[in-house]
Amino acid sequence: MTSHVVVLGAGFGGLELASRLSESVSDLVEITLIDKSDSFMFGFSKLDVLFGRQGVSEVWHPYRSIDKPGVTFRQETVLSINAATRRVVTDGGQYEPDVLVVALGADYDTSATPGLAEDGYEFYSIAGVQRARDALDAFGGGAVIVGVLGGFFKCPGAPNETALLLHDYLSRRGMRESSSIHLISPLPMPIPISKKTSDAIAAILRDHRIEYSPGARVTRLDPQTHVAHLTDDREIPYDLFLGIPVHCAPDVVLASDLAEEGWIPVDPTTFATRHPGVFAVGDVTSAPVPRAGGIAEGEAATVAEVLISQLTGGSSALPYDGAGACYIELGDDLVGRIDVNFLSYDTPVAKFTAPTPQLFEEKREWGATRASRWFGR
Repeated sequence: MTSHVVVLGAGFGGLELASRLSESVSDLVEITLIDKSDSFMFGFSKLDVLFGRQGVSEVWHPYRSIDKPGVTFRQETVLSINAATRRVVTDGGQYEPDVLVVALGADYDTSATPGLAEDGYEFYSIAGVQRARDALDAFGGGAVIVGVLGGFFKCPGAPNETALLLHDYLSRRGMRESSSIHLISPLPMPIPISKKTSDAIAAILRDHRIEYSPGARVTRLDPQTHVAHLTDDREIPYDLFLGIPVHCAPDVVLASDLAEEGWIPVDPTTFATRHPGVFAVGDVTSAPVPRAGGIAEGEAATVAEVLISQLTGGSSALPYDGAGACYIELGDDLVGRIDVNFLSYDTPVAKFTAPTPQLFEEKREWGATRASRWFGR
């Protein structure tokens, strides 16, 4: 008999889990992969859209391309989850699988920052990045703020990369001398687990004349005066505000019996929840690791090995090690890399590799390899 595995969410975690199970035990599992969207986009591709390097249509990977043994994709919206009974209701049907994996990611709460919707631009959603791109196209120079609006957000390196690519974008348009860039983040340093790595990134920001305010957060924008109000009582004027919005778990997760204190708690070694046969991976969990695509991929690989062990009676899966990598692009075909490991040592560690053209090519290959493996492209 085959086991039915339902995976909610087809992001990094869902795609990696479905691929690994299909590759290893397609004869033992029936995998249903569910997502409300019809296509996938890498997070870093949103910056390509933001800065006009690619159009949205060029960076979509349609789920209909998935052709893997044992995997069925269904474009449906999840309406309710009962983890105790492993019962899921969508707008297309009901499921009661043998194994349920929740990989629904994080949603964005623009209303958590007053004034953002009226006078700023979030660039993490697809609709948001397109609006922000149009605002950049119309921008004639002035003060730009890149603001991180919550303590938990996807990819800790992304705000720095955004500011650096903004420098490159304005330079190419001949507006850098007439513009300022101010990066504001509640994190105490760019990569909090490593002062050495953070110092290296902060030095790059300074070299590109980007003002950096760590340990501060924008609490509201004033649409009348175009002033950002900060937690440290500063008031900073802007002509363009680009915000990474407050993240939250999807409503369907918050309404379920999975969420505690806003996220899904898991065993960080296996990503099992407190409910038998139910796992959760990626940005929707409260695991003690960053929210990032590469991290979600590693979590999903661990869950896959746990399930493969259970299905085959093989040796126990190794515990998740919390390792991953993050690329930071500067423009001019230069990319740096941050390697992290959160769980293998007594304390988390990070290493920064300085930007090079070789890492630019490595980043491209990193994305291409996953697109090929997940979608056959």
